Amino acid sequence: MIQVYQVVAETITKPPIPHEPARQSLKAWAMYCLRDRGFKVVYAQNADFAIEQGRSGSKLYFKVTDNPVDLDPKFAWIIWDSQSKIVSLSPPEVDLPSIETI
Repeated sequence: MIQVYQVVAETITKPPIPHEPARQSLKAWAMYCLRDRGFKVVYAQNADFAIEQGRSGSKLYFKVTDNPVDLDPKFAWIIWDSQSKIVSLSPPEVDLPSIETI
């Protein structure tokens, strides 16, 4: 599972297109970048979106923000820093079952 987060982090830090807040939302931009990299990005009821993995249909849940205060530790967060214009990934802090068992 750690490898998936590493690939996601690489995808958003070296994106196919830069994030331009005036042109697209952070959520739409992140979903585009991940789809461009080959991830299956799907709807998530309690998150902004999810990445579906493998034949089992297991999911990793993501939220996006430009205000990294009081982030829910059970989600992976894609964070936009408007001062430095850098996007980063904060993986979930809680111990979750492996991606194959979710």
